[in-house]
Amino acid sequence: VQLQASGGGSVQAGGSLSLSCAASGRTFSSYVTGWFCQAPGKEREFVAAISWSGGYTDYADSVKGRFTISRDNAKNTVYLQMDNLKPEDTAVYYCARTTSGLSRERVLYNYWGQGTLVTVSS
Repeated sequence: VQLQASGGGSVQAGGSLSLSCAASGRTFSSYVTGWFCQAPGKEREFVAAISWSGGYTDYADSVKGRFTISRDNAKNTVYLQMDNLKPEDTAVYYCARTTSGLSRERVLYNYWGQGTLVTVSS
């Protein structure tokens, strides 16, 4: 399985970006996809996750109400709509996949994309 994250860029505070995570190769019928972010000098941390059906989602408190995760299984793609961006959202964003259920634990995610950089200026 390969995951390709895209859509990063530079925006001003209050702006929006939409990230995409496209999967290719062997895909499993039931998995959760998550987004994580890593700012310079910090640990990689959980942002959001979505179940295979799309019926269950989870968000970090810091992004709740501003970010929306969604998926289109026909396209093997998961999206992260990021609105009202803040300078503290600046980080490399990674998508990842797990078959361990809806989780915030990055160690449970065994497939990772290469990351896409989001920069938010004040």
